[in-house]
Amino acid sequence: MNSSQLASDPQVLDPHQGRNLRVTPLNANIGAIIEGVSLSDLSDDEFADLHQALLKHHVVFLRNQHLSEDDHVALAKRWGTPMANPVAQLMGDESVLHSVENTATKRPAADGFHTDLTYWPEPPNLAILCGLDIPPVGGDTLWASLYAVYDNLSDEMKRICQNLRALHKPSEHFIKSSVEVYGREAEQIIREKLKGSVMPLVRTHEETGGQALFLSSFIDQIVGMHKPESDVLLGYLSNLLENPNYQVRWRWQAGDVAIWDERCTNHRALSDHFPQYRLMRRCTVEGGRPFYRPDGAAEPTIEAAFA
Repeated sequence: MNSSQLASDPQVLDPHQGRNLRVTPLNANIGAIIEGVSLSDLSDDEFADLHQALLKHHVVFLRNQHLSEDDHVALAKRWGTPMANPVAQLMGDESVLHSVENTATKRPAADGFHTDLTYWPEPPNLAILCGLDIPPVGGDTLWASLYAVYDNLSDEMKRICQNLRALHKPSEHFIKSSVEVYGREAEQIIREKLKGSVMPLVRTHEETGGQALFLSSFIDQIVGMHKPESDVLLGYLSNLLENPNYQVRWRWQAGDVAIWDERCTNHRALSDHFPQYRLMRRCTVEGGRPFYRPDGAAEPTIEAAFA
């Protein structure tokens, strides 16, 4: 079974619809709306169903939740340890909640497909984003299925990608955005302390076994390739994320919550609401080192490492 069938096959990782939680898929590849539960008061059975729905649909959306900061952190802890941003930690900030605020003078900075924090060799497993103050128009978020991107490659391109590693590092755009938040001293600290990580280009999901093309805007180049060669391949692969058949788009309302699996998705926060005000709050959950394990193999053949 290929990876995108995890979303489309009703027999795979199907949550128990007989309990309170109701799941409505948004398309065959990615995304579902969850109804019938309160995220601030989940029973163990409801959480188990929610987790299975997340594994199956890769990003799930719940309306009218209005989570407090304590609720937000408590929900993240159901999956593991909430993760502080590595840049924030270097600047002395250990907070696991991160506000994403856009104003007339603070432009959106995440309008490009990416997976969070992949310049770190143990990036988060999942993220939880709350909509707090939503503009009347614009400001949607897109998610793309990295399972679907991989599954639709030719067998020969899959074989090529399975043997490749990619250098992920803070981009110039990311460094500039960090300077706007933390000040000029952040640039030197990032360049000195965050040299990046080397990740498998194809990532095996440790829970589902699915294979995903592990793309991110933090990828600098393919290890072992000349830069022009790497740019051509990464340009082709990254362009596949723009296929709307691999995407889901969410129109936010205040009180909404999105939960997504960082191991098999990219996301993109559109900037078409600027200069209107928009306020979100995010928490990520710690993950392990990404790896590639061939189908049927017992052990990984490629594992993430510091650059």
